[in-house]
Amino acid sequence: MYFTATALVLVASILVMGCVQAYLFRNYFAEDRREALTDVVQVTAGQVVHGGQLAQLLRDNPELMEEVQKSVSLISRTTSSMVLITDAAGTVQMCSEGADCRHIGRTLNRQIMAEADGAEYFGVDSLGVFDGNFYTAVSPIIGTDQTLQGYAVAASSAENMSTFLGDMISSFILSAGLMLLVASVLSVALTTRLTRPLRRIAEAARRFGGGDFSERVPVEGADEVAQLAATFNTMARNLEAIDTSRSSFMGNIAHELRTPMTSVKGFIDGMLDGTIPPAMHQHYLNLVSQEVGRLARLVQNMLDITKLEAGEYQVHAQSYDVWETITSVVFAAEKRIEEGKVAIQGLAPARTLVWADPDLVHQVMQNLVDNALKFTPEGGVIRFGVQRLGPDVSITVWNSGEGISQDALPFVFERFYKEDKSRGLNPGGSGLGLHICKVLVTLSGGKIWVTSQQGQWCQFTFTLPATPVETPKKAGR
Repeated sequence: MYFTATALVLVASILVMGCVQAYLFRNYFAEDRREALTDVVQVTAGQVVHGGQLAQLLRDNPELMEEVQKSVSLISRTTSSMVLITDAAGTVQMCSEGADCRHIGRTLNRQIMAEADGAEYFGVDSLGVFDGNFYTAVSPIIGTDQTLQGYAVAASSAENMSTFLGDMISSFILSAGLMLLVASVLSVALTTRLTRPLRRIAEAARRFGGGDFSERVPVEGADEVAQLAATFNTMARNLEAIDTSRSSFMGNIAHELRTPMTSVKGFIDGMLDGTIPPAMHQHYLNLVSQEVGRLARLVQNMLDITKLEAGEYQVHAQSYDVWETITSVVFAAEKRIEEGKVAIQGLAPARTLVWADPDLVHQVMQNLVDNALKFTPEGGVIRFGVQRLGPDVSITVWNSGEGISQDALPFVFERFYKEDKSRGLNPGGSGLGLHICKVLVTLSGGKIWVTSQQGQWCQFTFTLPATPVETPKKAGR
């Protein structure tokens, strides 16, 4: 298809170029003949007038007539044209071909004589004298008494133009054919080189449609097609990563939903079939309530992630004291803190304004504090810190305990990530809390990261934009 289109464009271009060249050459040739023949008739008319009155020359002076004949013949040979002289009635009296010329005695077309009376005439015509069309120029011969004595005619066969155009067209066709042949060979080579990677991309796309995301396209060169192939490979890697993430996500969801549902079903079946005595029903109903709560939190977290990543959550940022959120979260977890005998440090509120959505920051702090309480051993420590760092405010949550290994640190914010996959996730959590924290902090215009010393401590740090300090306006004079 591409080659056919290219060939059609080449043929059309060649035809247009040929027509334009033929038109230009024809006009150039006609203009050249007009200038040459006009000069011939002017010189001829001047020669005749210089000899005297034309009618007198034709009647009374054979010697001078012979001289004029020689001059006309010389002009004809010099300019490669035929020269005629007529009387005032337009009848040919003299021809550059000699006294036996077949044109002598013929009369010019009256319309041509009428046009030549006032000025010189030029055209492609037989003039009523020639056999066939000639480039002709006609000029009146004006005597010394300012009367019309006759006409000087110069003619050049139009067949020369036809021959010239025929030769030109033949040469043009030969050149165009060779050019078309070479262009076709180059076009086939270039088309093959251009379409090969496109066919590979099309084949890879077809395999993607079948669910195979491992296909890659070789990148050759640095042109636009190579850039397309590189972009395609990047898209393929992203699709493969998304597909892998989707599969892992679905597997983790199935695992997270199956574990509490299996527990709930086991407890209820035990109570129904009498395996669990009535005296223990209250205890196991509490366990069922905890598992159902865990399911509810998991579903809510999944809904939150879906809304956040889809951009449906509207951020309502405002200036407020971040310590208000920290203290409210800590006070809400007071019972768990007391039960775990956890010491709280750094809770020394000093007004620090941030520009963020209080609800988003509250959820981040709640997830971080909940995570710290899960992994802080009995009698451990949780420490809070807030610090202004240029245009940002840094908030830290530090807790003692086992911490996180260095290999696991880059992955703790991924969905459902668990450091020890053989042990499963923490039974009190869904594995989505830290991922939600990352999304919320990013949405708030900040960053979040974690540092840890395995076996000793773990610290989560995130930043929020600080409220700009307004410069007091100076009173006007």
